[in-house]
Parts: sequence; C-alpha cells; structure tokens
Amino acid sequence: MDTPTTPPTGSLLDLFRLDGRVAIVTGAGSGLGAGFARALAESGADVVLAGRRAEPLRSAAAQVRAAGGRALDVTADVTDPGACHDLVRATLDEFDRVDILVNNAGVTHAAPATRELPEDFRAVVDVNLLGSYWMAQACARVMQPGSSIVNVASMLGLVKSALPQAAYSSSKAAIIGLTRDLANQWSGRKGIRVNAIAPGFVETDMVAHLPEAAMADFLRGCPLGRMGTQREMDAALVFLAGPSASYITGSTLAVDGGTSGH
Repeated sequence: MDTPTTPPTGSLLDLFRLDGRVAIVTGAGSGLGAGFARALAESGADVVLAGRRAEPLRSAAAQVRAAGGRALDVTADVTDPGACHDLVRATLDEFDRVDILVNNAGVTHAAPATRELPEDFRAVVDVNLLGSYWMAQACARVMQPGSSIVNVASMLGLVKSALPQAAYSSSKAAIIGLTRDLANQWSGRKGIRVNAIAPGFVETDMVAHLPEAAMADFLRGCPLGRMGTQREMDAALVFLAGPSASYITGSTLAVDGGTSGH
C-alpha cells in the first residue's frame, strides 16, 4: 500500500522549522558537515554527528548545543555497513527516532587517470558512493513517513573538473543517480523523500588548498563570479531536509553560482 507524504500546513516560515526532528549528519567533524549540523540545530533539530575522528566531532557537537540543539557524537566509518547500522541504533537509543539523514561524508583524490592506483580510486568510491548507500539503507529501515534523506553530491557530478579527478567526479555523478533511484523506491512506498545538493566551490579549509589554476578556471565559468559560503549551503540543506520541500524528491539542487547551468 502506498504511503504518500502529507502536504504541510501552517505559516510559511514554519515550513523551514525542524522542531522535534532528529538528524544524522555524516562527515560532521569539520567543513560542510559541521556547518550542516549547526544549521539543523538552529532550525530546531537534534543532531547526531558522525565521523572517523573523535575530537573534531566533540568540538562540532559543542557548537550544535550552543545553537540550541541536543547533540550526540558517534565515531563511525560509513564504508562499513555494520558501523552504519550501529550508528542508527545509537541514534534510536538516544533520541528514539531518525527523521533526517545528511550523507555528507566524502573524500577526494586527484591523479591522472592512467596513473591512478586502484586502491586510491576504490577508496573514494567506497566513502562517497557506498558509504552513502549503506547509511541510506540503514536509516530507511527505521524512518517513518515524512522523513528525508539529503545526499551531498557536487557540481563535479554535473560538469567537468579542472583537475584530473575521475574517482571523485564519477562518485558524485553516481550519487545523483542513487538519489533518483532511492526516491523512486521509497518516496511513495515509505514516504521518505530523497534529494541531493550539488555544491560548487565553497569557502572551506579543503578548498583553500586547491591550486590557483583550478580556482581561476572555476571563477571563469561561474556566472556569479565567486565561491559559495557555508550559509548558502546551509540554506539549501534545510530547505530540502524539511517540510518546505515536501513535494520535491529525486531532485538534485545545484548550489554552484550557476556553473552547471552555464
């Protein structure tokens, strides 16, 4: 029997509130993930922060609490399906529900395709694609109708890269395909919406280490002519995660200054 999502009611601003909801954010110790966790807390959610390194997670969890949300930090490796199951179980033990999953954990690698080592290519796909799938699978087993999954893709899943990044680009393109398929499977039957955001270059520590030539290439192809900010990514995430996007599923929202549409 189909389980359609329920159209929202209430004021417009209320559609962007996440009060009473519980979110899991992977790769939450730093960068976009830490920012996403804070943004969800600012919108009213309680947040479970997951990642491989304990100390950055503790610091990010403290910021979630400062933003008004309850927080739980859990060290977990998303490439291990068992660890993903344990993360969901820890969330249920602490908060008794899972409403939002943000599949943010990701790694990158740049190497010419003829010289890229098999283990390096597999490592990127293992985290970016398979890790997202194992987490989505574990969460979907316990999520209730009205829940939401937001996968973090990249503009490099939509457009060419200035760097030789076959592993990263293909893994992010695969995330977009995964998003469509899971939305098709789960949105009607389970009432779980599945969408993705595709950020462009964002002002984070990771981007600060990119070669100047790569940044110049991006800026030439970006109609807005600048990098994005954490808050601009936060706004897109909160929009897709909650009732504000209740009639959107299977979509990828490019937040890249117009680069992918240029």
